[in-house]
Amino acid sequence: MKLIARDIPPRSVWTLEQAGIHPLLARLFAARGVRHPDELDDSLARLQPPEHMRGATEAAQLLADALQAGRRICIVADYDCDGATACATALRGLRLLGAPLGGAAVDYLVPDRVTDGYGLTPAIAERVQARGADVLVTVDNGIASVDGVAHARALGLQVLVTDHHLPAVIDGQVRLPQDCVIVNPNQPGCPFESKAIAGVGVMFYVLLALRAELRARGVFTAQTQPRIDTLLPLVALGTVADVVKLDPHNRRLVAQGLKRIRSGQMPPGMAALFQVAGRQPLLASSFDLGFALGPRLNAAGRLRDMTLGIECLSTDDAQRAAELAQQLDAINRERKTLEGDMREQAMQLAEALWDEADSPPPALCLFDPDFHEGVIGIVAARLKDKLYRPTFVFAASQAPGKAHELKGSGRSIPGFHLRDALDLMAKRHPGVLLRFGGHAAAAGCTIAEEHLDTFDQAFQQIAAEWLDDATLQRRLETDGALDPQYRRVDLIDTLHQQVWGQGFAPPVFCEEVEIVSQRLVGQKHLQLKVRHGGDVVDGIWFGHAEPLPSRVKLAFRLDADEWQGQRRVRFLVEGAEW
Repeated sequence: MKLIARDIPPRSVWTLEQAGIHPLLARLFAARGVRHPDELDDSLARLQPPEHMRGATEAAQLLADALQAGRRICIVADYDCDGATACATALRGLRLLGAPLGGAAVDYLVPDRVTDGYGLTPAIAERVQARGADVLVTVDNGIASVDGVAHARALGLQVLVTDHHLPAVIDGQVRLPQDCVIVNPNQPGCPFESKAIAGVGVMFYVLLALRAELRARGVFTAQTQPRIDTLLPLVALGTVADVVKLDPHNRRLVAQGLKRIRSGQMPPGMAALFQVAGRQPLLASSFDLGFALGPRLNAAGRLRDMTLGIECLSTDDAQRAAELAQQLDAINRERKTLEGDMREQAMQLAEALWDEADSPPPALCLFDPDFHEGVIGIVAARLKDKLYRPTFVFAASQAPGKAHELKGSGRSIPGFHLRDALDLMAKRHPGVLLRFGGHAAAAGCTIAEEHLDTFDQAFQQIAAEWLDDATLQRRLETDGALDPQYRRVDLIDTLHQQVWGQGFAPPVFCEEVEIVSQRLVGQKHLQLKVRHGGDVVDGIWFGHAEPLPSRVKLAFRLDADEWQGQRRVRFLVEGAEW
């Protein structure tokens, strides 16, 4: 591992400090590209207006007409956390805004990961019509569902697509669904500045536009309109869990959501998820959203039915929410067991490839008939993190009549754009990829089992062409040395209150320290005592069993460990160099 110090522009640090920002935070923010205090203003007034998002005004008009006419609206969701929070946001928001109107019924449908696949398909459009719906609204999907939208329109449904993914590109041309309203900042011609907004954020903006439209129609006044900001805890959860880039706009959404969570203002289902996860809403952080609540919701979409997650987030019955949260927690425990077994099996396959080759392969492609397609993405991510190679993991399709197909999920490293790699593979080997999609860091595809070897060889070839030794060396960006005066529990709490995540990484400090003592705990974690600034500080390196030399350059995060009622600073080791 190569530890790389982030560049810290001194002028930016000075500007931030002059605005009253703590010197440590000023340094961390400047290293992440913050140049002016305005970028840290998380007030609602700083959010971009909904009319900047192309299609939002038309969407508001369509929904306002539907609400006032008492039409039936059906939301077609996705089966991940972003899709679940977007659906719950739509349900809650439309019910808030539609309550005084024509009594429109709002329903939803979640495609099954196995039998339906991703997005709005013609079969799903028929199921929506069979429910008696007049208006079909997609959340977190639909931009690439050209055939599904066309079929829905042929069935007489009005269609509103709300999505944040990239549209389909066929023969070099962007292809959008036709004869429908589209709200997506990544569609051509959309001036909305934040292209990284999650699907739940897009739906939130549609609701803001809808409220403005209803004000213009005289349904509400500025004094009587419903509080849409009550939905921000859901927006924050979906944004963090979908691992979208936390640009200034997304950080504002997450910060606003966390403020409400910390004050107890959240749906009963979110409170119940905090409870089963053993987390305190009063101290909620983006880490809780991404690693405690998000996985419990995602587990339902992976192993069961995301209806459980959406019901948990949309119910106002606290007892019902608690029951559903318990179910989600149990499913997540099952997911962890399944994932652990699969990860161990996949690691054995990967190590066998490592041993067979003269040098480590530039990419990994793994398949076993016993793999479960619901967790192949997690396993691919774990292997990518462990071995630092672009990784695809395949499982046999469980869909009826698709036994000959394999579903693949891939995760990549910086410098290797996974979707572009699949696109190149499709051009070089026509017919191998039945379906594919994704982005730079994560992608998925479907292939016939007979083409697995061809996929493997093509994937390896592209990786060999695109990657070199420097790219394949793991790099960890750090924030330099930690001044001992900042090694305090109160400052750790201040750091935890900030919004960290994808594209705005949590602080990792790095410096040479003396290892005072070290021992293995739990057979796979290295517990340390290190001398830092003349003081001995506890540390732990989870998942690392090899001993360290007496002096070593450590990369570490700050944590507050509680023991016998006392909170102490602890270093969470991320890497080492010696």
